[in-house]
Amino acid sequence: MKKEIYHSRKPAATALFSDPNLRIIYGITLMAVLGVSSITPVFPKIQRVLNISPEAVGLLITAFTLPGFLLTPVLGVLADRYGRKKILVPSLLLFGLAGAACAFARDFHVLLLLRFLQGIGGASLGSLNVTLIGDMFSGEKQAAAMGYNASVLSVGTAGYPFIGGLVGTMGWHYPFLLPIISVPIGLFVLFRLKNPEPDGGQNLKEYLGNVWQTVKSWQVFGLFIASIATFVILYGSFLTYFPLLLGNSFGASPFIIGILTSSMSIATAFLSSQLGRLAKHFSKKALILIAFVFYGGALLLFPQIHHLWLFLIPAVIFGIGHGLNIPSIQTLLAGLAPIQHRGAFMSLNGMVLRFGQTIGPPLLALVLTLWGMNATFYFTAALSGLIFILVFLSV
Repeated sequence: MKKEIYHSRKPAATALFSDPNLRIIYGITLMAVLGVSSITPVFPKIQRVLNISPEAVGLLITAFTLPGFLLTPVLGVLADRYGRKKILVPSLLLFGLAGAACAFARDFHVLLLLRFLQGIGGASLGSLNVTLIGDMFSGEKQAAAMGYNASVLSVGTAGYPFIGGLVGTMGWHYPFLLPIISVPIGLFVLFRLKNPEPDGGQNLKEYLGNVWQTVKSWQVFGLFIASIATFVILYGSFLTYFPLLLGNSFGASPFIIGILTSSMSIATAFLSSQLGRLAKHFSKKALILIAFVFYGGALLLFPQIHHLWLFLIPAVIFGIGHGLNIPSIQTLLAGLAPIQHRGAFMSLNGMVLRFGQTIGPPLLALVLTLWGMNATFYFTAALSGLIFILVFLSV
């Protein structure tokens, strides 16, 4: 199948956004970010009902994310060798069925086992969605499609805590039913998605050699390090210590904290949706560099704010940077690998992202212990500056 060429009376951006294949990919993307953010609002209820410690509740996240860190590259290789659908369809079905089964578990250890199985199903979703976009589009359309996809992801990230909290008012187990939506999405992938599939005919040694040839460049190294740093900054400073700053220093309620953190996702969603237009005037490298300037500026502002609602300013600035950064990195990476090993290549980036998510909070916890709350923001602002230099020199 050739990459899409659009002939439509609709404006080009409208035709691309509403493309039936992209709509199915949006569904995959929404499932990729459902597994954690939809259940965190009911963690206090889970702790009380199942009589477990706060530390144990965190295992519900670890059990889900660990398979992704271990299996994402393997699943990427399999998707290159045997086809995208042969990995995506079983993954979506397992994600939905194991996730929904969690709603019927009343023993914590059984719940952890089901979360682990759900994590196996979810391991490939966050990398094969962007792999499909790389397979199906090129040039400005690819950049625009990546931007739209990142926008949809941000809407899900902002909306799922609200939906999970609302459904969770009926009982702690109800948010676990939400992943069942991935079952019909899997059927849409199987019967309705029109995507090119790679030719997996080359022998494994030659295939792995070609993947390595793509990976071992300074440009890829720079982009992978930028991805790690992005998620250290996001999961360390913004998602962990920004809420603590609001709650401990300003007495903000969970509802207010949710509004302020969601403002970042809203800004991200808007900027990501405009990436196709911005790509006509700026290179992907320039957009990444601008993004890290926005990250650094926002992080430097956080410790300077002394009125609660003024935090909207750095939160939105942070969201603008994030909306420019993520789809630009994904577009550059997708363009570096041919379809025959794009799945493995993008899955390596998925593993890199998981690494950043994993080390961000403990790294910033060490900074907090040594130098205090404000230092967590200054540290990541300095990290943003270092990544700006790295991207400028290597990409």
